[in-house]
Amino acid sequence: MAVAFVNGQVLTDGRFTPATVLVEGGRIVALGAEADAIAGAEQVDMEGGFLVPGFIDTQVNGGGGLLFNDAPNADTIATIGAAHRKYGVTGFLPTLISDDLATVAKAIAAVDEAIEAGVPGVLGIHIEGPFLSERRKGVHDASKFRTLDEASLQLLTSARHGKTLVTLAPETTTPEMIGRLAAAGVTVAAGHTNATYDRLMEALGAGVTGFTHLFNAMSPLASREPGAVGAALDHQDSWCGVIIDGRHIHPAALRIAFRAKRHDRFMLVTDAMPSVGMVDKTFTIQGRPIRVVDGVCVDENGTLAGSDLDMASAVRNAVQLTGLDLADAAAMASTNPAAFLGLDAEVGQIAPGFRADLTLLGAELTARRTWIGGREV
Repeated sequence: MAVAFVNGQVLTDGRFTPATVLVEGGRIVALGAEADAIAGAEQVDMEGGFLVPGFIDTQVNGGGGLLFNDAPNADTIATIGAAHRKYGVTGFLPTLISDDLATVAKAIAAVDEAIEAGVPGVLGIHIEGPFLSERRKGVHDASKFRTLDEASLQLLTSARHGKTLVTLAPETTTPEMIGRLAAAGVTVAAGHTNATYDRLMEALGAGVTGFTHLFNAMSPLASREPGAVGAALDHQDSWCGVIIDGRHIHPAALRIAFRAKRHDRFMLVTDAMPSVGMVDKTFTIQGRPIRVVDGVCVDENGTLAGSDLDMASAVRNAVQLTGLDLADAAAMASTNPAAFLGLDAEVGQIAPGFRADLTLLGAELTARRTWIGGREV
């Protein structure tokens, strides 16, 4: 049966307008449909809320009490996805932080299995390490780090379903290897890197297309060495993930970044940990205790360890902390990551022909309801 979304503000063509959205067969078939076209449709009253494309989170380490590294299987992925759907996420990449290659192989197999089983929202996998810089390791276990060699490359290109995103430090490999990853269909991002501006620009030319959590765990912008931050902001075509929780990045730094680069190249990410969706805000990462202090995940040394952030809060923070309008903030959570992953012909927009992955926000910018393929979840 067709479903008509009525009585709300709809994000389309970069702005909110009062519109009716007609969905049938899991896809958007019309906007602003005539009354007779929706006469037989089931109606969803949006109650004056904001209908946006479903959120896409490219960096989800955990949720619902589980960390992907601890149990890289399809059941873990399903639990994590269910935890984040409550916050408007209709597509996500389960993210594996630096680990042994055997665990990387298990994680890739788990995502293939989850996609084959139809676990809602799984778009692929994000492999964050172990090809990272020890100087910018953050909470990653440096004993797991390694250089990108032939065996690693074969593993990273072995997924049978979905998208593969790999975060690496360009100084741990060569432009040739980056190019081979990109040529095999892997999306390559720079992160946890101490590389110079010149090394980053070389990597961008070789096939790097994004930066993982801009500002965090990377060489900073300085007067005589722009570093990774400078490369990210100077290179106008690359995408930048940002964690907007009020702690990972100062709002002033975000506002400066948003003025330096066009908004359609920024993506909101959560870098979420098991605490998201849970009352218990303690967990472990590879045996190390992590606790949430004032909304921030930290280890025993006070090092940031991912986040307790959900995507609806990230959108709300983007509006409240940086002054972005809601249309831009919502696009950073949906349209832009869809383009980054090469899925922008399928998801990330409210337009005829697109899959009906939708999130309804209330006036307070919390997620009220979520649909994947036209089915409420």
